[in-house]
Amino acid sequence: MKALIPAAGLGTRFLPATKAQPKEMLLVVDRPAIQYVVEEGLASAADEVVIINSREKKAIEEHFSPNPELVATLRARGKDRYADLVEKVGAYNVSYVYQDEALGLGHAVRCAAEKTGDEPFYVLLGDVLVPDNKMLPRMQEVSDAHGGASVIAVMPVPDDQVSRFGVIAGAAVADDVWKVDALVEKPALEDAPSNLAVFGRYLLSPRVMELLADVQPGVGGEIQLTDALDAVLREEEMYALVIDPADGFDTGTVESWLETNNILFRRLSER
Repeated sequence: MKALIPAAGLGTRFLPATKAQPKEMLLVVDRPAIQYVVEEGLASAADEVVIINSREKKAIEEHFSPNPELVATLRARGKDRYADLVEKVGAYNVSYVYQDEALGLGHAVRCAAEKTGDEPFYVLLGDVLVPDNKMLPRMQEVSDAHGGASVIAVMPVPDDQVSRFGVIAGAAVADDVWKVDALVEKPALEDAPSNLAVFGRYLLSPRVMELLADVQPGVGGEIQLTDALDAVLREEEMYALVIDPADGFDTGTVESWLETNNILFRRLSER
């Protein structure tokens, strides 16, 4: 089972900071944002993390590659703690596929089709951090309880933000689980079937990857993952795990990235 992390985007909202440095490599407290996401994937049922990368973002690959020269230098200077950290990150089970054209999230996921084969797979959006690493195992529990169904994470959002997100229609089957009937992209508040917004963590059945091969470009000429999820709903059940907003952090804008840094720094300081 693989955990896929799409990371080929331009990071436009962070320019000029992302002109020479991938957005995913921006620091969040004590490590690059993408390291949180890789560690979350490796803490789940996945046996490998697959980063869907741009060929220009070599810094991401260098970060997760062994660097014995640096480790030796740090140890020679008595900096064993830092040497251990560098060694640990360089040993993570991470591989890469490439998205050579920016054709949307669905296209990025499809680029990893050979990696996932006929197995279920996770998709972890790199803009979202889940530092306690508990969300994916809970999603796996929900999937297992419902015959291997796809599971998406959703989060309640205020009324004034509903129109910014994809939201689900359906009904609760447990305190933190809904059965999904439909996905509605950025509805007006009066048209929204719920206030539960899709959160950027997915556990998807192999059928979703098959359906992505047939999805046609939609808004902006991009291949949307949501379109494949709509299609799989006509064939298979899907469930949603309702998460606490305190369990996940958005880093997709400068403001939310700064807020995430502040919250996680305070948490680290209080330990």
